[in-house]
Formats: sequence, structure tokens, C-alpha cells
Amino acid sequence: MIDWDKVTELRAEIGDEDFVEVVDLFLDEVDGAIQELRDGVADGQIEDSLHFLKGSALNLGFRVFSALCADGESAAMAGNFDRIDLNEIIRAYDRSKVDFLAELETRLAA
Repeated sequence: MIDWDKVTELRAEIGDEDFVEVVDLFLDEVDGAIQELRDGVADGQIEDSLHFLKGSALNLGFRVFSALCADGESAAMAGNFDRIDLNEIIRAYDRSKVDFLAELETRLAA
């Protein structure tokens, strides 16, 4: 679910202090975007929302969530909004976030 090699690589590139800031910013921004999906997004906004989420997720190693966002973004580009399962995307984020936070402290200590 999480690409820990990507997380480790990012942490090494930006340092521990900046990494913690990036994680906090990522979670804050993505939580907000996910809440917008939960509240309901117009078809015309889905593509942009999923594009943002996909890119954010890739940067922090949320592999499965990012892939679902990419699939949804492609469907939205083609106008196939009925093929986008926003509930699945939201559940994937929720599971990824739980897994990420549960293991992050252990990995930061390493």
C-alpha cells in the first residue's frame, strides 16, 4: 500500500525536519481534498481533484491510492464519470493513511 522506498528517498533528499513538515502539509491538504470528495464534487471538478491527489500521493509513496486516483482521472478525462468509484478512492486513502502513520514513527527511528 505504501512505497516505503519512496518515503525513505524523500526523507533522505529533504532531511528529517523538512520531511516532517512535508508529511504534515501532505496530510492536511489531502485530508481537505478527500473531504471535498466526501461532500460531493461536480463532474467537472473530479479530474482536477484526482490529478492533485494522484500527484500528492505519489510524492509520499501512497502507491495504491495514487493508482486509483490515476484510474479515476483517466476515466474523468474520457467523460466516464460512472466508472469512478469515489468511495473506493476515499477508502484507499483512509487505509493508506492509517498504515502510513502506524509505521512512520518506527521507520523514522531507523
